[in-house]
Amino acid sequence: MNHVCSRSLLVIALFAGSFLRSAENSFAQIASTSAVEAVLNRYHESAAKADSAAYFALFAPECILMGTDATERWTVEQFKAYALPYFSQGKGWTYRVKERHVSFTPSGDVAWFDEILDNDSYGFCRGTGVLRKSGAVWLICQYQLTVPVPNELAEKIVQLIRHPGEPAPLPSR
Repeated sequence: MNHVCSRSLLVIALFAGSFLRSAENSFAQIASTSAVEAVLNRYHESAAKADSAAYFALFAPECILMGTDATERWTVEQFKAYALPYFSQGKGWTYRVKERHVSFTPSGDVAWFDEILDNDSYGFCRGTGVLRKSGAVWLICQYQLTVPVPNELAEKIVQLIRHPGEPAPLPSR
């Protein structure tokens, strides 16, 4: 009987240890997701308030930002040159988050996301990007803003962008 109790206790201990590790990983995942979402929320809030210091502090030095136009691919310094004249006049841009999904690499130090945003001028947009963890801080490494096009309108939109029968032009560099 002692042998059966010992084995039962061992099984319970192994199960409990496995459960605790799983719970610990789940709590870490929730904490990381909350931290990434907080960075993305500050990104949108500081843009809306035209707070350049808070806004640009969220980017990794190697960050690339891509806008809705095919020619809009900026380094942080290039985007500063674009945005600072607006921010210095108190003019920002407001995108309201409607939905967001965040995922992580197995190591937990890189995250990627997609979000549905609402903007007064553009309507629904999609933001996608990548963040990396630097110490205890999450930094945006890439952000891309797109305007989703319904499939039934795609052909008409493509025709507006290019002349019929011609390939779409590549952005000039």
